[in-house]
Amino acid sequence: MTDNDLDKDGLPKLPAVPGNGQQVVDSLPGLARVAGSAAINTTGWALRTTARNWRRVGRAATNRDEAVQLIREVGTVVGTVGDIARHVADGMPVGTALLKAGEQLGGVVSGTTSLSLSSDNGRVIGGEVTEVRSTSLRERGQELLEKSRDVWATDDRHPAFDRILDDLAPDEARILVMLLKNGPQASVDIRTGGPVGLLSSQLIAPGLNMIGPRAGLRHLDQVPSYLNNLYRLGLLWFSREALRDHLEYQVLEAQPDVLAAMHSVKFAKVVRRSVHLTPFGEEFVRQALVDEATATSPELTQHDTPPEIDTD
Repeated sequence: MTDNDLDKDGLPKLPAVPGNGQQVVDSLPGLARVAGSAAINTTGWALRTTARNWRRVGRAATNRDEAVQLIREVGTVVGTVGDIARHVADGMPVGTALLKAGEQLGGVVSGTTSLSLSSDNGRVIGGEVTEVRSTSLRERGQELLEKSRDVWATDDRHPAFDRILDDLAPDEARILVMLLKNGPQASVDIRTGGPVGLLSSQLIAPGLNMIGPRAGLRHLDQVPSYLNNLYRLGLLWFSREALRDHLEYQVLEAQPDVLAAMHSVKFAKVVRRSVHLTPFGEEFVRQALVDEATATSPELTQHDTPPEIDTD
């Protein structure tokens, strides 16, 4: 074996794999470094190698088919390495980053998870995590309070923002950006009116709006579902109050779906509402979905804050 057959870590180079395979192969040394760091810095972690695992990686170094099969089987694990590296770069302890990665992979908090890697020359570059001790709520709480006392910490990003991005559809991201740039949006409920409506008004069509067209969505029929999900994530809220600009409602009430709902009953009345970003939603959009110039622009329209108790 010549020097050209070795990588920068002195290990045998794995063969190139079509598609994303090479990218996965290139990630393996990074995973090894994380595992090695965990062995030194993380209390309660026992690392041991298994002959079966390192022999298989050794075969993959010289057998193209074995390499492709190995990549397919561990693709999910290796795909998590990017998250581990990002968390560690943000200042998270290596052990905590591994715990989070294990939870994503389906329960590494207890049990056994294989992180064993080795070259065909027997050099150990990883291990198998066994008997991982779960962290209690009190321990996690103390860790959180310790971080709050760290005056040198510079990361002001809410930890939920990363998970929220995973729960958003592309159209939903467009809705959030539109709300930040254009401000609160008009919404109307169509209810039965007339003399009978004074005593018992029935809801005909709730929450009609123009958010879909204004945000340039691909799936306009999914707007109600999009808004429900954004409300679930705490990014927007539905106000019972109308916007100050009544022209917004004149345009909305002339839309075909609003007119159709009004004409579906003999007497109809329009109840004006509005849709706003929550303060949490505003901060999320500023940090995750727009550039810094837009995020700090003083021309952005202010959204109302949700009431603490809605008694209406």
